[in-house]
Amino acid sequence: MDINVTKSAEDYLAELLAKQEVAGIAVRLFVTQPGTPYAETCLAYCRPDEVDAGDEILDLELLRFYIERNSLPYLAEATIDFAEDRMGGQLTIKAPNAKLPRVSPDSPIEEQINYVLYSDINPGLASHGGEVKLVELIEGEGGQIAILRFGGGCQGCSAVDLTLKDGVEKTLVERIPGLVGVRDVTDHSETSNAYYK
Repeated sequence: MDINVTKSAEDYLAELLAKQEVAGIAVRLFVTQPGTPYAETCLAYCRPDEVDAGDEILDLELLRFYIERNSLPYLAEATIDFAEDRMGGQLTIKAPNAKLPRVSPDSPIEEQINYVLYSDINPGLASHGGEVKLVELIEGEGGQIAILRFGGGCQGCSAVDLTLKDGVEKTLVERIPGLVGVRDVTDHSETSNAYYK
């Protein structure tokens, strides 16, 4: 199981469990809406009567995790950490495959494109309130062309051509064999939310 729980997170969670007045309480780890842009990685208390027979078990020195079986592929390479700060601290869960499970070179090209969009490109666009989605694939000269639609702060943004060619297209074509280009089908005449007008 490729899930990393740091020692500080283990200590923090064990302390929380110790405050519960339920014998044998553990932690449940799961992803809601896995494989979608809306995926959320969640931790919850798990009483003994809430354990599902299909759960995967991750035993640590101080506590036990019950992991929802359907969430496993989306939790590959996940890290749970606790960082202390002036306000006490913050528990963070980084699950790079929650929105899309890890893909391989023999995965369908649509899955490979979506993986790169959601794991690498959209986090950068999100700082401007934007996102980009795959609409469809079409045959082009020498390979496939990805038809994309921008949304949020990218729709109507004056820098979208630069973002498309130097950022999105360059990254996708470099990383995905058989992809030769991208096209934008966004209606950029709508500029109400544009980051740059």
